[in-house]
Amino acid sequence: MIIKQLSVFLENKIGRLTEITGILAEHNINISAFSIADSTDFGILRMITSDPDLAENVLKANGFAVKITDVVCLIVPHNPGGLHKALRILSDNGVAIDYMYAYATGNSAVVVIRADSLEKIINVLQQHEHQFLQPGTNQNLNNDS
Repeated sequence: MIIKQLSVFLENKIGRLTEITGILAEHNINISAFSIADSTDFGILRMITSDPDLAENVLKANGFAVKITDVVCLIVPHNPGGLHKALRILSDNGVAIDYMYAYATGNSAVVVIRADSLEKIINVLQQHEHQFLQPGTNQNLNNDS
């Protein structure tokens, strides 16, 4: 249930993101989900890809600073309160979230979560019948569950 996320550090320059997407496309690596956080001089591109190990290698070979981080991808109903219910359970169980990003499609939403204790997130939410994407299925994030 733990999935590898890539964090790529890049300068805030026109074309840097295009360079990354081009490198990944050349190696047939699909980006399933991503988020960009920026400051004045640089940004952090966080992404889930179809082949995180290959993505890390090819990006590093092209001069990018890349870090692999473990995350979970929680599946929640795509309706009002769907995310709230899961977050309430985590909050009530003392789980602190470092960051998250999400997207929705059809009847489901997928929330990528980074926290200190991913195992606790999994255990607590599974007790409440929440589901997670499995490793190896991250390239198919657009499929409704």
